[in-house]
Amino acid sequence: VTLQQASAINVAIYGNFSGPKQQEIAVAKGGILELLRPDDTGKVISICATSVFGIIRSLLPFRLSGANKDYVVIGSDSGKISVVEYDAKKNDWKIVHCEVFGKSGCRRIVPGQYLAADPKGRAILIAGIEKQKFVYVMNRDAANKLTISSPLEAHKSETLIFSVVGVDVGFDNPVFAMIEMEYTEADQDPSGEAAQDVEKKLTYYELDLGLNHVVRKWSEPISRTANLLLSVPGGDNWPSGVLICGENWVSYKHQGHIEIRTALPRRHDLPKERGVLITAGTVHKQKDLFFLLLQSEYGDLYKVTFDLDAADPKLVNNVIVTVFDTIPTANSICITK
Repeated sequence: VTLQQASAINVAIYGNFSGPKQQEIAVAKGGILELLRPDDTGKVISICATSVFGIIRSLLPFRLSGANKDYVVIGSDSGKISVVEYDAKKNDWKIVHCEVFGKSGCRRIVPGQYLAADPKGRAILIAGIEKQKFVYVMNRDAANKLTISSPLEAHKSETLIFSVVGVDVGFDNPVFAMIEMEYTEADQDPSGEAAQDVEKKLTYYELDLGLNHVVRKWSEPISRTANLLLSVPGGDNWPSGVLICGENWVSYKHQGHIEIRTALPRRHDLPKERGVLITAGTVHKQKDLFFLLLQSEYGDLYKVTFDLDAADPKLVNNVIVTVFDTIPTANSICITK
């Protein structure tokens, strides 16, 4: 344990970790998991900080359907998926589950780099940069305690993953979307020409809760510059699907819906050959509205809203991007209620 704590935050998540309606932010500072709470004056107070004796690669807030408190899911270099909750009595994080699935170390193939949850709190997907993906079915037992299933494999060899997100499909079978790139041909071609033609694909993986296995449901080619996915709210009044962020554009895409692309506003003094990449984003959802907040590599914030069809709210007519503000570039963006 070092005398001086790490201060750089590599990932932050928003949720109600200590109790209902408590607006809090959990942050990872290298190997430290810290709980922060904004007070009425606008200051952020540190509630507790715990060293995990490892490297936290990803964090995810997770809430079971019908619950009023969030768990924290940790993807680390330990080769385990860890689910922790905040214990107010001890003022510390308590381990709820710690499931081993692979070797330790920050490896390309061992999952831990990406985490995604079903918005209705039924399943968690943990993925590596390449090949391996595990899906865990989450539930509660008779004593109302969180239970975790054995892992279901969704591996695809020689495939790189760029972004993973849980799709809002209501109470249908949970679906996870990801940007994949298969490099089999490029790896076997010594000339390097095949590498120029490799396509990125948007792929949906569906967890069949009845048969208890994961299937590759849908896959479609997307632009080579696509780097980030954000989940679009679903249900009866909203369209579901994903927002894809690429160089100079964002687009809405969903199975059975045409892709709708919108250019990102550019700075006047930005050279034409320089692109605009989105590096962070979040979704804000209320009862009657939702919007997405994106940040570019230059620090510009964009507010993304959807023009939905009046007759059918599942149909997106247009994606509207407006400039919101400019702040220093962030690793994570959290919007409190």
